[in-house]
Amino acid sequence: MKKLKNSLKGVAVAVVAAACLFASCGSKKTSATVRYLNFKPEVAEVYQELAAAYEKETGVKVIVETAANNSYESTLMSKMATKEAPTLFQINGPRGYARWADYCADLSDTDLYKHLSDKSLAVTANGKAYGVPYVVEGYGIIYNKALTDKYFALSSKATPYTSMDEINSFDKLKALVEDMQKNKSALGIDGVFASTSLKAGEDWRWQTHLANLPVYYEFKNGNVDLASDATKKISFNYGNNFKNIFDLYINNSTVDRKTLGTKTVVDSMSEFALEKCVMVQNGNWAWGQIDGVSGNKVKAENVKYLPIYTGVAGEEAQGLCIGTENFYCINSQASAADQKATADFIYWLYSSATGKDYVTNKLGFIAPFDTFADSERPTDPLAKEIAVWMSKPGITSVAWNFTLFPSQKFKDDFGASLLKYAQGTKEWSAVASDVVSSWEKESSASE
Repeated sequence: MKKLKNSLKGVAVAVVAAACLFASCGSKKTSATVRYLNFKPEVAEVYQELAAAYEKETGVKVIVETAANNSYESTLMSKMATKEAPTLFQINGPRGYARWADYCADLSDTDLYKHLSDKSLAVTANGKAYGVPYVVEGYGIIYNKALTDKYFALSSKATPYTSMDEINSFDKLKALVEDMQKNKSALGIDGVFASTSLKAGEDWRWQTHLANLPVYYEFKNGNVDLASDATKKISFNYGNNFKNIFDLYINNSTVDRKTLGTKTVVDSMSEFALEKCVMVQNGNWAWGQIDGVSGNKVKAENVKYLPIYTGVAGEEAQGLCIGTENFYCINSQASAADQKATADFIYWLYSSATGKDYVTNKLGFIAPFDTFADSERPTDPLAKEIAVWMSKPGITSVAWNFTLFPSQKFKDDFGASLLKYAQGTKEWSAVASDVVSSWEKESSASE
């Protein structure tokens, strides 16, 4: 990919313009234009409405083009070589940044980045932010507060805990879960956790979402550059932490662990909705699955989140797994005026009354910015919980590093190994060894 030449490089006036890039340099109207290459065809019409609304409010023209399904990268590449290159585009994470680094402006001083609720979610390099997430999703351990409160009121309980707010580590979670399991008859449940869906094609919550935890900690604590080739090998040195929580799931379940190969996501969500269990691992999208179950007993106000604790040192400050594959980038090769106009547009989108209404009610996004009041966020209970956890002081979200997993085959093979482990036909040491070798093999195959 050839970097576009900046013909004004070294000219003093360009230095002045660059200094005004993300600051207010007067109120004079300019002919600056925002050009956005949209990734999501399903909301193309909404962005066209937005563009018209913004131009009406500010006088600044926003041109929206939308790439066809599965053609964003090729479309972006062809557009970048033209005079009408987008001033606003998106990357899918660190690997996307590595590909487009020459075109990603430093967003550290933009208003949008300053209002990012959890700045660890941004795509960064050398201490600077180059990609800002504009929509997030999250997952963790969903629990039914009505049932946990029922447990805390039991005279037979053996733990000292009186509230889920006290559960902030694996050791505490394990003690709580195992005592709940002993009291399952008193609680009227079949088990603490919903069945772990290990049927082929139904195991993505474990071979991808749960597997994200050990990979995240390995890369984070190893100071791995996520945009480099260093991610093509892993040691799986947090594999035993994965085993900790996986064992807790399958040993304190609604069903025997040997039957998990027949279980689906629908099965587990139905068990939660019908109060056959207290907890289930899933994402914020699960509220529709819970609420839609015939005979659902779980009230929206009782649907809460707990982070997936695995026994890693310092996990008391760990939040939910929150992330996205959607990061805004501003084209560093665009004019200073167009870059500033673009930064102003995306801040307007996430700070003005008009923009926020579009974000929440028409685009349907969970916005990761502190510019939103509670009343301006999505109304479903799990989306609310995502916002709560992102705004907790001293809490760091777990980034979605599963975007770096080498292939679907790696994930499928890992899922198959987990099933054999649950059924007692494969030792954990063999599972862990296969994870390491499969990751390297699949990383090499994808080159």
